[in-house]
Amino acid sequence: MAIAQQAAAQLAHLPTFRRMSSCIEARHPDAFSHEDINTAELFAAQAAQALRLALRIAQLKDTSEDLNAALAHRKTIDMALGAVMAQNRCSRDAAFIILKRAANAREMKLRDVAASVIASVCADGLSTRFDA
Repeated sequence: MAIAQQAAAQLAHLPTFRRMSSCIEARHPDAFSHEDINTAELFAAQAAQALRLALRIAQLKDTSEDLNAALAHRKTIDMALGAVMAQNRCSRDAAFIILKRAANAREMKLRDVAASVIASVCADGLSTRFDA
């Protein structure tokens, strides 16, 4: 019984799956043999494991998407830092402070300020040799 509850608890946390339940009923006591009960418990254990794997895959997919977005924003910020460094003849740290202050003053995200810096420097936007 505890295994079925674990499976249901795991399923409740899955964002992309609907809740489902399984109920095995009998009209009279002792309708199921020990072998039937063992088979049902084995199935519940396997279902719980499959649900845990599905949850882990969903979490890894979300993490992967977040990391890819962070890398894309990092590239934009780094290119903007280079533009600020060239315009102001300053270090990377000083350029970062300039961008950060501009973002705070405009109440914008740093990546958005960086994108506007890049747009102001190059009408077509900047690209790197790493762009596919």
